Amino acid sequence: MDSVQRGSQVTVTALAGHRFLHGLTREQLAELVPAASPAEIPAGRRLFEDGGRADGFWLIRSGSVAMDLHLPGEGQIIVETIGMGDALGWSWLVPPYVSMFGAVTVQPTEAFHFDARLVRALCQADPQLGYELTRRFLGVASDRLRASRARLLDRYVPARPWP
Repeated sequence: MDSVQRGSQVTVTALAGHRFLHGLTREQLAELVPAASPAEIPAGRRLFEDGGRADGFWLIRSGSVAMDLHLPGEGQIIVETIGMGDALGWSWLVPPYVSMFGAVTVQPTEAFHFDARLVRALCQADPQLGYELTRRFLGVASDRLRASRARLLDRYVPARPWP
């Protein structure tokens, strides 16, 4: 992630505008501000590897990111492509904090990047915030698993002829 441009300021208003955070209180958003930084990521930049350390998550503001999975003997396969309003990365929430997928930007992408260590500490200090984020990221994890299942079934299960 060496060429990711990071800005210096995130505001409550900016976070409130992201679909993933809708419904959080202004106080909860304010708690998240110190853990967030804006990021401008060029196309083709790998954000993380499947099996790598999950040390944060991104809320996509513009652009798109391909989620991929390494299949031995076949290389990377794209499981899903996500974009504006989506959350990227959920493995930061579940020990041992190892990414289940890889991710690479498809086009220039703007996002908020959150430091996992700081967010986990916030969740421990504020159980209601922890509940809200866990509930939202459980939905993200479920969506990713559903997309992975569909992609793998398309790839490996032969189509059945209609009777």
